[in-house]
Amino acid sequence: METLPYPEPDVRLARLAGAVGLPAVWPPTEEFLGGLAQRTGLRAHDLLLVADIPPPETAWFMDETAGASSSLVARSLALPSSGRRLLRTRARSLTAPTGTLTPWQPRPYEQYPPGFGSLLLRMLALRNLNWSGTAKAMCLMSGVCKAASTIGAVGRGAKPLDGEMLDGFAATLGVPVAVLAELTGVRPSADGREHPPEVLDTAALIWEIRHLTWDQEGDLTVYAEELGKDAWQEGGEASTLPALLSCAAQDPRPEPLSPPARRG
Repeated sequence: METLPYPEPDVRLARLAGAVGLPAVWPPTEEFLGGLAQRTGLRAHDLLLVADIPPPETAWFMDETAGASSSLVARSLALPSSGRRLLRTRARSLTAPTGTLTPWQPRPYEQYPPGFGSLLLRMLALRNLNWSGTAKAMCLMSGVCKAASTIGAVGRGAKPLDGEMLDGFAATLGVPVAVLAELTGVRPSADGREHPPEVLDTAALIWEIRHLTWDQEGDLTVYAEELGKDAWQEGGEASTLPALLSCAAQDPRPEPLSPPARRG
């Protein structure tokens, strides 16, 4: 199996900067990382991972039973733009009660060797998505449907990162596939295209709920259902919901040593 070379962090940041027409800065300054985040669509904490700089400890405080469920993702994708805007506003207004979040501790199988696959999975872990959560969100948001074990294999370097998987990761992160292609050196698939607004909004929602609890995520799912009720009855923009929920119900194979169960 051919393994992609994994360059030093300054080279990785320079690749991202080159992808969006910025001059590279090493060591990175806060101003540089802010501009790079704005242009690439990656979050500042993602860029810290690219640079091998540990994100703040608070970035890893989560409720591991929460994260974006496939039901919430499907309903967000099916909402009209006005509904997605209201859903994200509600998500941003929520704060987890004191003492309900704990530091994320990677399990033995989530401790990956250096590589682009492990980098992408750590970005998703910042969003409180494990292998199973990533597989479900990726399937709904990009049509790239893989087993949870396949997601993990990419992180471990046991399966190469290819163009199809790159498309899936880009959609789930809400980042142009061209940006990830420049970073990793992987050629995008022939199907690679710009993400539609519903995918970008849902990727933003996944980021915004990363520090919420299981109960709060469930309440947001109910709210999303209420927002879309009229639209679903009328069809139109939200008529894809039944198909999305059908896809969401098809759980990918569980990863070994399964983490705490999440909503489907």
